[in-house]
Amino acid sequence: MKEVNLKKLTQQYVEDNIGLFHQKRISGLNGLKLITVLKKKNPYLFKAKYLLTSEHIIRSLTDAFISSNEETIFGDWLEGLAIFINQKVYGGRKSGIPGIDLEFDKDGVRYIVNIKSGPNWGNSSQIAKMKSDFKSAKTTLRTSGSKLQIEAINGCCYGRDENPDKGDYFKYCGQRFWEFISGEAELYTEIIEPLGFQSKEKNDEFQLAYARMINKFTIEFSNQFCTDGVIDWERLVKFNSGVSPQF
Repeated sequence: MKEVNLKKLTQQYVEDNIGLFHQKRISGLNGLKLITVLKKKNPYLFKAKYLLTSEHIIRSLTDAFISSNEETIFGDWLEGLAIFINQKVYGGRKSGIPGIDLEFDKDGVRYIVNIKSGPNWGNSSQIAKMKSDFKSAKTTLRTSGSKLQIEAINGCCYGRDENPDKGDYFKYCGQRFWEFISGEAELYTEIIEPLGFQSKEKNDEFQLAYARMINKFTIEFSNQFCTDGVIDWERLVKFNSGVSPQF
């Protein structure tokens, strides 16, 4: 384990890389198409929520898309931060084994880590797939006949899990995860402050892109799915769910 200034290291990493997160947020908006999003949303829900204007529908469907997209983008970004910190402290590395994000050695143990954003990340099938990936990774690492001691870890960047021992693997969330990959018990709180670097400037840019998209999509939706200023629900449902959509 190397002695490093994790607070300074984290701040520098954030300043050098947080712009990529904001860039991807804006790129996700600029690449969004109304027709694509409408095909994936439930038109019956819009009606049940008594959404009467084009703008209300547009904001409802796009905000849901943005929230999901940002979770994915930022989850990937935090994974990069975790790997960077672990590399500086323990000499860890991005794994080349499918399903494994990080590998590193500590106290004679090889740790293979699958990193997720939060603790409630998957259903039973997805968890089974992770277990299978852990099993395959262990087989791969032992192909040379090595007696290497290997531990599998599901690391979650935030949240809690009060029962980390899952039998086939350990699940470390929030403070436990950041301490595990860094050796620093308070790192989980120290990384929050630098994340605000240039956030106001970047968010202003995002809000301009968001307003532009809302205005553009509202006009498109009104032209295609409104008659005399009233939403044509039958036309919308046919587009979303009909065997032969009109466009």
